[in-house]
Amino acid sequence: MPDTPRRVVLFSHSYLGSKRRAGFQHLAAAFWRLGWDVTFVTAPISLFSRLRRDYRLAYPVFEQANRLVPVGERLTSFVLVTRLHPQNLRSPLANRLAAPLWRRYAHAPLGPLAGVLADADLVVFESGVVLLLVDQVRELAPHARVVYRAADDLRHSGLHPVVREAEAAAMPTFDHVSVPTTQIAEALGPLGEVQLFPPAVDTEAFDRKTESPYGEGPAAVFAGVWRHFDYDTLQMAAQLAPHVAFHIVGVAPRPLPANVEFHAELPFDDLVPYFQHASFGLLLFPPGYTSLGQGNKVAQYSYCRLPIVAPAHLEPDRANMCVFEAGDRASLQRALEEAERMPHSPSFAEGIPSAEDLALALAGET
Repeated sequence: MPDTPRRVVLFSHSYLGSKRRAGFQHLAAAFWRLGWDVTFVTAPISLFSRLRRDYRLAYPVFEQANRLVPVGERLTSFVLVTRLHPQNLRSPLANRLAAPLWRRYAHAPLGPLAGVLADADLVVFESGVVLLLVDQVRELAPHARVVYRAADDLRHSGLHPVVREAEAAAMPTFDHVSVPTTQIAEALGPLGEVQLFPPAVDTEAFDRKTESPYGEGPAAVFAGVWRHFDYDTLQMAAQLAPHVAFHIVGVAPRPLPANVEFHAELPFDDLVPYFQHASFGLLLFPPGYTSLGQGNKVAQYSYCRLPIVAPAHLEPDRANMCVFEAGDRASLQRALEEAERMPHSPSFAEGIPSAEDLALALAGET
């Protein structure tokens, strides 16, 4: 009789079956490859999700509400659906008045998930509204190691203040807190002990052989769903480098020069070749998101040996960064030329951990 696999429960904003592959989906796949029994919890989902046209509603989240849905051997999805969930009302007064109501999310009924938690060996929380559930999960999972992978800086999240309040309250109670960037470490350090562990990538996906999706000539790529994308810099770059094909995946299209091609959001496996075969990557984010200069996109580009064109305000610190000053055409042109000339050195991938490396660290096995 084989040993019973260890059980991990992951609490994430993402939906397991979404083609928008976020860090926790890669983490779930890593635990699964390591032989764990994986339950992936998607939260929050409520009536507000319909009002906001949440992208996750493209998937059967309401049909699967509050049920354990087998996805495969040792892999289960659970979508936590409630009537309401915490919302930032964009008014300090309205937010204060709503806070008592939003705090009630901490007692959201977990239904059959409670039985899974009772047998869990490890519970991992993502940054976000799910942090309000930490105390309840602690009670339901008395034998589990409960950890926090704080991949986002909640100071810039736009979430209701009760979420940061929940983060601060939970920090001392976690068995382990892992952060991917120095900026997030500095934000959370006063609240409790943190371990810096760089963003991890799905090395299995990026190591496979693929065909190039590009034609002749140099190609630059950006991929990711981000509402604060810097279109102005993209337009300037396309004008400065008309011989470069700029491929932008997952961002709403706008009228830009002919050498800019927008692509709809792609499944992760279809996206991988765009990274592998690009001439260089783009990190076009406006000021205010400094942690993105050390985030997942940097890790993915670097693992694929790509030079990266990035604005100085992101404070990028890797050798493959080609940095420009926002709004400065001359410095942007120099960065583009440097990226096009730069060899794709294997050294760019040094220090980039795999998703399995991260899973083992969260489990306390490294």
